[in-house]
Amino acid sequence: MTGTALARRRTGVDVVVGVLLVLAALYVFGNVVLATKLSVVVLGWTGLFSGVAMVVGTLVRARSGASWSLAVGGVVLAVLGLFLLRSPVVGALTLTLVAGALLLTTGLTRIFAAVGVPEARGLLLVSGLISAALGLFVLLNLATATFTLLGLLVGAQTLLDGVTLLAAGRLRPTQPSAAEP
Repeated sequence: MTGTALARRRTGVDVVVGVLLVLAALYVFGNVVLATKLSVVVLGWTGLFSGVAMVVGTLVRARSGASWSLAVGGVVLAVLGLFLLRSPVVGALTLTLVAGALLLTTGLTRIFAAVGVPEARGLLLVSGLISAALGLFVLLNLATATFTLLGLLVGAQTLLDGVTLLAAGRLRPTQPSAAEP
């Protein structure tokens, strides 16, 4: 039986891209306010273009029974994109408020779930306490977090992507050896 398996391998390109991602993350950490503003603008344009594409796609397929709820969702997404583009500060505030609420809710859920899962109680309790504390910190410092949280999250994600690429590479298809059944 011939087939391909996935194996994690690191190549020279992975190392170069990983180093570039780590350097980009360091730059983002140095300019979190700019990264926050750019994140909101990118989200705004993405929402606007995606919403328009959803509406156009629905109108093109209108005779074939396209869902009108998709068109309404497209209009809502386009309007949200316009709001983010018209007022990036309010958009950043809203996204920060949502992120803080999600962190707090996730933390509380993990804390309560720890009671019912004895084999993972410690891990759930610790991660829940950390998430809840982060959520409270964001929500209680909303004015400061608005201009920095999204940039910090983008920087952290970029750093983690770079370090992961440096350490482990990417999954690539490989041919199984002849000795394997």
